[in-house]
Amino acid sequence: MFQKITCFLIVVAGQVCWSQNQDRSVFNGKVVSNTSDLEGIYVINAQTEETVTTDASGSFSILAKADDVLVFSSISFKEKRVLLKQEDFSNLNFSVNLTMVMYQLQEVVVKRSDNINAESLGIVPLGQKKYTAAERKLQTATALNATADAGMMAGGSISADPLLNFFSGRTAMLKKEVAVEKKEFFMKLLENMFSLEHFIDRLKIPADYVKGFEYYAVENDKFTAILNSKNKTSTEFLLGELAVKYKEMIAGENK
Repeated sequence: MFQKITCFLIVVAGQVCWSQNQDRSVFNGKVVSNTSDLEGIYVINAQTEETVTTDASGSFSILAKADDVLVFSSISFKEKRVLLKQEDFSNLNFSVNLTMVMYQLQEVVVKRSDNINAESLGIVPLGQKKYTAAERKLQTATALNATADAGMMAGGSISADPLLNFFSGRTAMLKKEVAVEKKEFFMKLLENMFSLEHFIDRLKIPADYVKGFEYYAVENDKFTAILNSKNKTSTEFLLGELAVKYKEMIAGENK
């Protein structure tokens, strides 16, 4: 008995579907948007649940009739529902305009982590001295000179490069390069710590002489040692003393 009822329901459902499709005809349309990538957009007949996808040009064909609702769905576009009218079936240029979905990325914040460095990653030994580019050049040159001296003392062969450094004064030049690099570092540190207004309004250094005073200050080893400690109070105190001397110096030059 149960099997007979099941068969009857299947037959009835099939007839209903067949009769529904008999009322429907192939409906042709096209999707348009402000992009050329229109392939793979789902077109669903909400009444029959038939689903098709658009081709590369955005065109589609689906069984439908007047008063059916077509649902256009895609991850790249906002969903749109269109109620078909009788006149749409005679419109050879039927098109549906879809709006693209703009995905706004969340703000990416890159945080500095002082715990992650070459030492913590095991790239360099813990506590190893860090050299600047100029210091590395100088160390290479002086190491080669030392190797050359040892080679000469042992009566062995030596490289021409250390001798070239010796005669050309390249090592001396590299030492000057390191010194200049350090002064530039201290100049930048000083300018980051104190504004231009501090030198002019607080220390009373004439505006045209501020840069000269900065060079004068970083020539003082005691001052650069305190500056490098980043103790602003001590740095400001000593900077005031140097400012007095510098103003006396430029006053003497202007007489």
